[in-house]
This record gives sequence, C-alpha cells and structure tokens, in this order.
Amino acid sequence: MKRVVVLTGAGISAESGLKTFRDAGGFWEGYSIEEVATPQAWHKNPELVLKFYNERRKQGIHAQPNAAHMALKELEKHTEVKIITQNIDNLHEKAGSKYITHLHGEIFKSRSTVDQRLVYDIQGWELKIGDLCEKGSQLRPHIVWFGEEVPLMETAINITLSADVFLIVGTSLLVYPAASLVEYVRPSVPIYVVDPNASAMNINRKNVHLYERTATEGVPEVIQKILQL
Repeated sequence: MKRVVVLTGAGISAESGLKTFRDAGGFWEGYSIEEVATPQAWHKNPELVLKFYNERRKQGIHAQPNAAHMALKELEKHTEVKIITQNIDNLHEKAGSKYITHLHGEIFKSRSTVDQRLVYDIQGWELKIGDLCEKGSQLRPHIVWFGEEVPLMETAINITLSADVFLIVGTSLLVYPAASLVEYVRPSVPIYVVDPNASAMNINRKNVHLYERTATEGVPEVIQKILQL
C-alpha cells in the first residue's frame, strides 16, 4: 500500500468560502498581518486579536468541506493518506480525514499564554479577555503567528520522508518553513501539484506533474492518476 502525503494550503479552503491574507495583498477585511497575526500584535492589543479570530471562527463554523476535501477522504478507502495542512480551519476534519497535521495551528482551539502544552477546544466561536487556562493565565488562539516557530515542523518532515506519493494542493509554496517540505520528498517519489498557478512554482525536481486547476477540479482528477500507479 502506497502512502500518499498531501500538503494543503489556502487554495483548498478558499473554495469553501474562507478568505486568506494573500487574497487581498496582506490585508484581511481591513486588518494587516502586523495588527492581528504576530506576537507583537497580541502584546499591543489582545482585544483586537481576539476579535479578529472570533470573526474567523464564526465564519468557519458554517464553512463546509468541498469536493477536494471529500476526494482526499475517499482516497483513504484505497491507500494510506496523511495530510499536512497550512490551514487553521477544520475542513479536513469535517470531511472525515483521519491523519491531519496542522502546521500553523487550529482556530477552534485555544492555548495557555504561560504553558504552550495546555491546549483546549473552544466551544462555539468566541474567546474573550478573562478566559483563563488552569494555571490562571489568559488563553490565546492556538495559532502559529508570523515570527513564531512552527512546533510541528519536525513531525511534518518525518511524514514527508515517508511518502510514496507527494501531493500539493492550493499552496504557492511561498510560506516558509512549510514550503521547504518539498526538499524532504525522496528523489524517487512523484510529486503532483494542483494549483491555478502551478506552472509558476519553481520545484527543481524530476517526476513533477503540474495541474493548473482549482482544488475541486484538480484533486479528483489527480487521485485517479495516483490510484493507477
């Protein structure tokens, strides 16, 4: 049984109606990255940061997985699938995928500001000033902000090293360190890329197959190719 490792980015969630910073040149409904998605923003104005992620959470509660998410779930019926996602939403979970590594955190979870090991599910969509961890410290969104280390990067590297097929969906490969995962794909392993701008990606490898499609169009098509390997 082949192990398919999938790296997903904002493009797969966009087709479920979830916006990204990059869609608007670094702004998200009037907010810049520096205002709401950095440790400095949290220290300067935690109320604004919480409000921003509350709105994203409220939007995410109603978002539903699309045909690309469902196709990846269906692939599990035929082979082992492990998903590494740069997305903070829970659409892969809603689709029913079993093995998901969230590189950049999870929007429906909170984390202690004094002990990062203390992570909690958020009931509903709101996280407020005064919501405390068991050690009495304010809870923050369980998100890897710009400028912070990516704790699960080593886990993602080990998963990538185990791949027999590597599938990239809806990511520009511009955000590091996630983009560097391609460098850990073993030389003999085929790489499939599904993205409207796939041809613009500079993947210096043999055995790379580019599909300039949206996720919902391209993923089901590529999965049929993978099943024939």
